[in-house]
Amino acid sequence: MDARYAAKAAELGVANRTVRRWAAAYQRGGEAGLAPRTRPAKSAADRVDERWVETALEVMVEHTDASKPSRKMVIDRVRARVIARYGPEVVRLPSQAVAYRVLAELECRHPLFRLSTKRNRDIADRPEGPYGKLRPTRPGEYLLMDSTRLDVFAFDPLTLRWVQAELSVGMDWYTRCITGIRVTPVSTKAVDVAAVLFESFRPWPFGKDWPRGAVWPEHGIPRTALVDVAVEGIGLASPPIAPETLVVDHGKVYLSDHLSSVCRRMGISIQPARLRTGRDKGPVERFFRTLREDLLQALPCYKGPDIHSRGEYVEGEAFFFLDELEEIIREWAATVYHCRPHSSLVDPGLPGLRMSPAQMFEHGMARAGHIEVPRDRDLAFEFLPTKWRTIQHYGVEIDGRRYRGPGLPAASTKSPYTYRGKHDHWPFQVNPDDITTVCFRDTDRGWHRLQWEHAPVIRMPLSEEALVFARQLAKRKYRYPDDQLAVADLLERWNVGLGTTSAERRMALRLSREQVALELPETAEETAVSLPSVLRALGEAEETSCLGLERVGDMEGGDDDEADLEDSMVISMPTPWRTRDGRCKPGPGKSGALAQRGLSGLC
Repeated sequence: MDARYAAKAAELGVANRTVRRWAAAYQRGGEAGLAPRTRPAKSAADRVDERWVETALEVMVEHTDASKPSRKMVIDRVRARVIARYGPEVVRLPSQAVAYRVLAELECRHPLFRLSTKRNRDIADRPEGPYGKLRPTRPGEYLLMDSTRLDVFAFDPLTLRWVQAELSVGMDWYTRCITGIRVTPVSTKAVDVAAVLFESFRPWPFGKDWPRGAVWPEHGIPRTALVDVAVEGIGLASPPIAPETLVVDHGKVYLSDHLSSVCRRMGISIQPARLRTGRDKGPVERFFRTLREDLLQALPCYKGPDIHSRGEYVEGEAFFFLDELEEIIREWAATVYHCRPHSSLVDPGLPGLRMSPAQMFEHGMARAGHIEVPRDRDLAFEFLPTKWRTIQHYGVEIDGRRYRGPGLPAASTKSPYTYRGKHDHWPFQVNPDDITTVCFRDTDRGWHRLQWEHAPVIRMPLSEEALVFARQLAKRKYRYPDDQLAVADLLERWNVGLGTTSAERRMALRLSREQVALELPETAEETAVSLPSVLRALGEAEETSCLGLERVGDMEGGDDDEADLEDSMVISMPTPWRTRDGRCKPGPGKSGALAQRGLSGLC
């Protein structure tokens, strides 16, 4: 037996005495004698009265929506509540050290002290059961839209100061394709969101410097299979999609009457996400992170996601205008994002295959068939806000402005539309970024432009926000002000450099954009630094003219001709000028007027 004990001990790698003890225990109790007699270690919560633990968890839950408390304050409140609920010396209170260990264990059940308060609220709002989500089955079934503050600085050409920029995007949920992009100064307006939605029907044309692989029809869809979308050229920067359901959050611009009326006219359903539930729009939220990590942080004007991540001399780096930032993001989305495989784009039949958004769109076209996009060349008018007004002998009055022009019916003409149970109101489409004209559709479905009575004096686009601000300034200065006097006073104020308030800078900056929100048709590292738009903005690409005047003829859908541009040069203001080495110096005169018209050759 001694030899057998020694052989078994050598086989198991234990001591000879351990084998003898196991054999003796088996002889006494059989297999039950070999069971371990040591009990599992108790947690700190198991050694404390259960009533104290339940009260501590109750106090932690109450602080979910409050500011983060200290552990000592929670322990003091638990002690006071236990004594008030069960009486003194009824529940044995743990020591301070044991109470801290109990709170550390309860942190796994209800986070309160370790993570941020926002993250703790998100965890507390999680459903108890398994997650569920919408599962799109074809392109265009769900369109996600959201806005975010960009982590880069933009430059204000009016005041030579930094300005915050916001990005609004539209994403097809099935393919993860970016169908619309819009960069706006300071904040996003309802007309900007409508412009992003319009790009789903009328995609942006590709850039002349982009590689051929970024042109959308070459991703596998023949050019003859595309619907005529009234865009001339080789191809588009994104696919044309007719969305069926719009998934948005509870932002003011996304729940506005403007967007609701546009979706009602286009037959689009609106599905608001749940409050404070970012995972309902998870793909577009993930896109914002990808944009920051893959593109924005490679730009010289990157300032980090928060104040703690900001560099020391961010403002001293090179900068971009809003139209330059938008062009860079569009090119990156077309050349990099749409062509790169995504881990979430899979086919259940081929789980190991990872597809890019462009390949997923081709896959969806093969499954669901051709996407029919509205072919109306005047579709852009449908995305403008509608104002219902009556027609008078002097024309039509909208928010204190009188419009008249050819095609307007007589004042006694009965309207074919019903508005509040009557047939005396007609719909007029108003562009908030340019109130000098409004659009009117007659009974023959033809569109007409009506001109504001003071438009010939202004000779430039004027936003509705700027006119309201000009009226307020005129009331303080004049006893009997009118719109012509108010606008003239506002333009004079901007020309002499007095537009120093944040509201004035925002309005002037929106006027200096190269592209308006909606282009209305005529009536009857390797990824970021090497992008051509980045090189051109930094002055490293060859350009035939420092002012970039050759690009004026390439602008799509504009209403400005050469005569209009010459007339606009009478408005001058100090404007920065970028040299070849990236430095910026001011230049007055006509260059300032061109900057206000939005020509991107100026820095």
